[in-house]
Amino acid sequence: MSTYDEMPTTATSPAPAATLRGRLVHWGRIALVLAVVAAAFWTINAHWTEVRDTIGAMSWTTLLPAFVALPIAIACSTLSWQFLVDEIGEPIGAARGAQIFLVGQLGKYLPGSVWAYVLQMELGRRAGLARARIFTATVFSLAVAVVAALLTGALVIPSLIENDASLAPLQWLYLLLPVGLVCLHPRILDRLVGLGFALLRRPQRDHPVRGRAVALSLAAAVASYVFFGAHLWLLADGVGANGAGLLLTCVGTMAVAMISGLFFFVLPSGAGVRELVIVTALAPHVGTGTAIALAAVSRVLLTAADIVTAAGAAAVGVYERRRNGPIHHDPGIGDDEA
Repeated sequence: MSTYDEMPTTATSPAPAATLRGRLVHWGRIALVLAVVAAAFWTINAHWTEVRDTIGAMSWTTLLPAFVALPIAIACSTLSWQFLVDEIGEPIGAARGAQIFLVGQLGKYLPGSVWAYVLQMELGRRAGLARARIFTATVFSLAVAVVAALLTGALVIPSLIENDASLAPLQWLYLLLPVGLVCLHPRILDRLVGLGFALLRRPQRDHPVRGRAVALSLAAAVASYVFFGAHLWLLADGVGANGAGLLLTCVGTMAVAMISGLFFFVLPSGAGVRELVIVTALAPHVGTGTAIALAAVSRVLLTAADIVTAAGAAAVGVYERRRNGPIHHDPGIGDDEA
C-alpha cells in the first residue's frame, strides 16, 4: 500500500508550478489579443478627422462595395496561407485555419509586425499545431505574398517612381523576385521545410511539398491583391477618378503598398508607407488632397475589415470546436501542451 499509494503524490507534486505557468501563458495571450484590438481601434480613431469629409461626400453605393471587396481579399490571403499549412501536416479545416490566421493578423497593428506571427504561432499551438508548422507555413506564405506582389506590382512601379523619386528604392525589391521564384519551386521548398523541421526536432511530413499547393497558394495571393485593388478603384471611382487602366493601376498600387508595409515592419501595419504609395499613384488622377483622403479612408475600411473578419473567424472557430471537438494534434503535441 505504501509504495503504490505514495506514487500519485510524487507524480503530481509539480502540478502547482505547471498550473501557474499555464495561467500566466493564458492571461498573456488574452492581454496580447486585447492590446492588438485596442491598437486597431486607435488606428481608426487617429484617421477619423481627415476621413470624415471624404466619407461625407461619398454615397453608400461607393463605400459598401469598396468595403465588401476587403473581406474577399482577406479571405484569399487566408487561403494562400492555409494551402501551405495543410500541405505540411494534417488538414485543419477552413474555419479553424481562419481563426488562427485572422486573429493572429491583428498583431500587425502593434509596433513591430512580428507580433502577428507570434500570435499566430500561439493560437496554432493552442489548437494543437506545432509552432514549427505554423512558423514554416507563415514564412513561406510571406515568400508567396512577396512574389505575388512583385508580379502584380510590376503594373505600376515605373509610374510610381516617375511621380515620386523618393519611391525609387522600390525597384530594388525586384532583386528578390528570382530568389523568391527559386524558393517556391516544390523541390527547393520541400528541402527547406524538411530542414526546418529537422532543426526544430519535429517529425517529418508524410509526403513532400507538392507543386499544386504552391500554385494554389500563389494564385490565392494574386487574387487577394486583385480584390484589394478593386477596393481602391471603387473608392477612386466614387470621387470621379477615371482614365484608361485605372483599375490595373489600383491593383498594382495596392500590391506594392501592402508589400512595402511588410518591409517597414517597425511601423504598425506599415502605417505611413502604404499611404505614401497610394497617394503617389492616385494624385495624378484625383489631386493630392483627395488622394490623401482616399488613402486614409482605405486605411480605416481595411482596419474595420480586419476586425470584422477576425471576430467572425473567432466565433466560427469556437462553434466548430464545440461541434466537432479538437482538431487532430500534430505528432508530439498533447492537449496539455496546446
